[in-house]
Amino acid sequence: MFKDFKEFAMQGNVLDLATGVVIGGAFGSIVSSLVDDIIMPLMGLLLGGRSFESRTLLLREAVGDQPDLLLHYGAFIQSVVDFLIISFSIFLFIKLITSFRSKSVKEEVEKEDPSPSSEEVLLTEIRDLLKK
Repeated sequence: MFKDFKEFAMQGNVLDLATGVVIGGAFGSIVSSLVDDIIMPLMGLLLGGRSFESRTLLLREAVGDQPDLLLHYGAFIQSVVDFLIISFSIFLFIKLITSFRSKSVKEEVEKEDPSPSSEEVLLTEIRDLLKK
């Protein structure tokens, strides 16, 4: 069982996936920092100098020992902006990789020898003989 697991774990796809997860986590941290430390403070400044993440909507005031019931829409909007930046960045990255792959495929097609295969030559000779 250990041998089977070792073979599975050493396959290229698993290692590629693990690398992608690690890089994705680091990239997510960078984008979260961009949103938290740069974009949202600027949005807060535009919205009256208040931190955007602290934006709330009071649903129910405190009653007795129960605290206020708040809807934290600012934190939600911040998460949505974070998601949109990450997904757009991944889209651009995949588009870039796809364009490189399509260029390499076109170059391979252009490099192929245009001479006919042996089967095509044989079929051409048979066709010519049948015409006679």
